[in-house]
Amino acid sequence: MFKKTLFQLHWFFGITAGLILALMGFTGATVSFQDELLSLLNPTVLKVEKLDSGTLPPAELVRRVEATEGKQVSMLWVAVGSDDAARIFFTPPAGERRGQLRYVDPYTGTYQGDASGQGFFDLMLQLHRFLAIGQTGRQITGACTLMLIFFCLSGLYLRWPRQALNWRTWLTLDWAKKGRSFNWDLHSVAGTWCMIFYLLAALTGLSWSYEWYNKGLQKLFSDSPNSQQRKGGRGQPGPAGPAPVADYDAIWATIQQAAGPQLSMYNVRMPPVAGQPATVFYLRSDSPHERAFNQIVLDPVSGAIKKHERYADKSYKAQLLTSIYALHVGSYWGIAGRILVTIASLCMPLFFITGWLLYLDRRRKKRQIKQARQGFAAPDSDASSWLIGFASQSGFAEQLAWQTAGQLQAAGLPVRVQPLATVSEQDLQQASNALFVVSTFGDGEAPDSARGFERKILGQPLGLSQLNYSVLALGDSQYPHFCGFATRVQQWLSERGAQSLFSPVQVDSGDPQALHHWQQQLGQLTGGAPSANWQAPGYNNWTLEQRQLLNPGSSGAGVYLLGLKAPRASDSWQAGDLVEVMPRQSPAAIEHFLQGLGLSAETQVQLDGLQESLAQALGGRQLPDSRGHLVGMHAQALVDALIPLQMREYSIASIPDDGLLQLIVRQERHADGSLGLGSGWLTAHANPGSAISLRVRRNSGFHLPAEPCPLILLGNGTGLAGLRSLLKARIANGQQPNWLLFGERNAAHDFYCRDELQGWMASGDLARLDLAFSRDQAHKVYVQDRLRESADEVRRWLADGAAIYICGSLQGMAAGVDQVLIDMLGEQALQALIEQGRYRRDVY
Repeated sequence: MFKKTLFQLHWFFGITAGLILALMGFTGATVSFQDELLSLLNPTVLKVEKLDSGTLPPAELVRRVEATEGKQVSMLWVAVGSDDAARIFFTPPAGERRGQLRYVDPYTGTYQGDASGQGFFDLMLQLHRFLAIGQTGRQITGACTLMLIFFCLSGLYLRWPRQALNWRTWLTLDWAKKGRSFNWDLHSVAGTWCMIFYLLAALTGLSWSYEWYNKGLQKLFSDSPNSQQRKGGRGQPGPAGPAPVADYDAIWATIQQAAGPQLSMYNVRMPPVAGQPATVFYLRSDSPHERAFNQIVLDPVSGAIKKHERYADKSYKAQLLTSIYALHVGSYWGIAGRILVTIASLCMPLFFITGWLLYLDRRRKKRQIKQARQGFAAPDSDASSWLIGFASQSGFAEQLAWQTAGQLQAAGLPVRVQPLATVSEQDLQQASNALFVVSTFGDGEAPDSARGFERKILGQPLGLSQLNYSVLALGDSQYPHFCGFATRVQQWLSERGAQSLFSPVQVDSGDPQALHHWQQQLGQLTGGAPSANWQAPGYNNWTLEQRQLLNPGSSGAGVYLLGLKAPRASDSWQAGDLVEVMPRQSPAAIEHFLQGLGLSAETQVQLDGLQESLAQALGGRQLPDSRGHLVGMHAQALVDALIPLQMREYSIASIPDDGLLQLIVRQERHADGSLGLGSGWLTAHANPGSAISLRVRRNSGFHLPAEPCPLILLGNGTGLAGLRSLLKARIANGQQPNWLLFGERNAAHDFYCRDELQGWMASGDLARLDLAFSRDQAHKVYVQDRLRESADEVRRWLADGAAIYICGSLQGMAAGVDQVLIDMLGEQALQALIEQGRYRRDVY
C-alpha cells in the first residue's frame, strides 16, 4: 500500500511540476558557463592585454574612471594579474539595485565597451529562479525544488532492484528494449546517474527559496549561528546622509596586507552613506575554488579593519555554507564539477518527457480495462450516501465528479460515484442527496454514455420529493443549446418534486470561476473548506482597543482577550466566523535586521503603488536571519526581494452587538524565547490604538443551526473563542438549552472568562458547564473524559434534536471527542449527525 501511494504521488507531482523543473534545468545549464560564453562573444570587451607593469592600484583606477564618467564608483571587481577586464559599478540611481556597469582595462583604466548577450543571460537567470514573474515564481520554483527531492528519494525506493549490489542493474541501459519498457529504463537509469547532482542542486537551491531553510542551514553549519554572514556592503544612498568618502590608498594597503602576495582577485563595495563600513571580498591564488571568498569589513577612510573572516580559518561545515553557490553549480570541484552539473541539468527535460510517455501509456491501459469492465453490476444503493452521477463525453465531467466526491469525503460524508448509465430508478428513489455533474455533447445532446439514461429515466413519472439535488452543467456557449442536456435533467428533477440544494452552476468551456463557485457551494453544504480558492475580500484596518491577559500566573503561555473596532459600521460578522489577520514585524526586529546592511530605516520605497519608509515596508515582510544574499541591495530592491508575511487565522469570540470584534489568542514562544509573529504582534508589539489589518472570513460550516435546537459545545484552550461567540448569539436570541464542556490546565489560572460563564450558569443561559482542568489532579482529565462520563445525558440531548459543536485542537481533544462519540453512538449514527448538519467542527 505504501509503495502504491508513493508511486501515485511520484507520477502526479511529475506531470504537474515536471515542466517547471525541465525549464529550471535548461536555464540553469544555460547560465552555468555564462562568463565563458560572454567572453567568447565579446573577446575585445571582456579580455585585455596583460602588462608586466601590473594592474593599477584601486585609487588610480577609480580616479581615471570617475574623471572620464563624472560619476562616483560604488563597487569595483578586479582580477589581479589576469587578462580579464575589471568591472566597475557606479552609484545606482533611485529605485535600482545596481548602478551602471562599465568594463575597464585594469592596466590602463580605459573603457572596453559594452558586452552583448548579457540581457539574454539575465533573462535565463530570472526564469531559473523566479520564472520571470517575481515572488510568485519564486514560490513555484521553491515548491518544485522540494518536489525534486521527493522525486529522487521516491524514485530510488520505487526502482530498488532485487539485486541491489549489482552495479549493472543500477547504471546500464538496455538499448534493445522498445516502447514503454525502454522509456521506463531510460527514466530510471538516467535518474540514477543524475540523482546525486539533483539532490545537491535542490538542497543548496532551497536556500534561495525559503528563509526557514536558510535559517536551518545557518544553525547547522555556521560557526556562529547567531551572527550573519557577509554583513555590510553596498546599498542605495539614502536621503539621510552624505555620500561616502573613501581613501582607496588606505583600502588597498589593507587588502595587500591581509591577502599577501598571492592576491588574485578583490571586490570593493562602498557603503551607501558616509560613516558606514565598506566591504571587501578577495581571493588568493591558493583559494580552493572561485567562491572561497575571504571578507574584510573596514573603515573606507582610514582602512582600519573592523572584521576579517578568512575562508581557511572556518570549520569545514562553515566552509560548505560559504560555498553554497559553488556547490550548487559544481564549481566547488573545478571545471569537471561544472561540466557534470551542466550535463545533469540538460537532462532534466528528459524525465519530464519520459514521465509523460509512461503516464499516457498507463492512462490508455486504464481506459482499456474500464471498457472491459463495462456491464458489471453496479453496487447496491445506499440511502445514507451522497449519490454523484456523471455524464461525460471527454472525461472532464467524470474528473469533476470524482473531485466533488473527494471534497465531500474530506468533510466526512459517504459518497458513491456512478455514471448516469448505471443510475436506476431505485437509486434515485432511495437517495436523499444527489449531485449531478453533466456535460452536453454537440448542440444540446446527451453524451453517448447517458443516452440510455435520458431515454429510460427522464420520461418516467417518478416521485422524488425525498431527494435534495444540484447540477453542475458543462457546455460550450458557442452552441445554441448551451448546457441543453443538463437543463433537461434539472427540469425533470424539479418536476418530480426534488428539492434544489442550490441553483445549477453552468460552466462555459471549463470556466475556472464557475468551478470555484461550485466548490464554494459544496463547502457551504459540508462545512469543509473548498479545494480551490476564490476571490477573497480585501483587508481593512481595525483599531486595537482592548488587550486583557486572561491567565496571569499560568504555567502555560499567556492568553489574551483582544478587542478590535471596525473601521466602519458596515463591517459585520456572524457567530462562528473567522478572521484572517495580517501581522507585522516588531520595530525591534526591523532595527536588528537593518543593522549592518547600510540602509536607513527612513529611506522611501514604493510598495503596492504607495510610498512609505523602508521600516514600514519591512514590517510586512519576512525578515531572514541570514542576510548574506542581500548584501549590496538598495532599499527598493531589498523590499522587492523579501517575501510578504502570511496571514494568521483566528476564531471570533464575540458578536456584533458587543461593539468589538474579540479574539482569544495564546502567545507562541520560540525556543529562543521570542514571540511568534502573529501572536507577538497582537499581544505585545501592537500598541493599543494601533491599526490591525484583518478581514472577516465566512465560516458557514460553523454557523448556528437554521432552526433552534439544544446545543452541546465542546472546546479546549483558545478554542473557547468560537464557542463563546455561538453562546453569545444564542443567549442574545433567547435560545436554550446550552451545554458547554471546556478544558484547560489549572482552574486557578486558566479558567478563561470565569465570571461570564458562571454568570450564564446562574442566569440559566447555560444549562450545564462541565470543566476539565487536566493538571488539578494526579490523573489528567480532558474534555473527552467529561463527555464520556455524561454519555447518558448526551444521548438524551441528541434524542431531543441537539447539535454538537467542537472548537479547539484537532490533535488530542477533537480526535478524542470523535472516538468517544463513536463508542457512545456508533459510527453510523455519528455519520448521520454529520449529514444532518448536527455535528460541526472548527478545529486547528
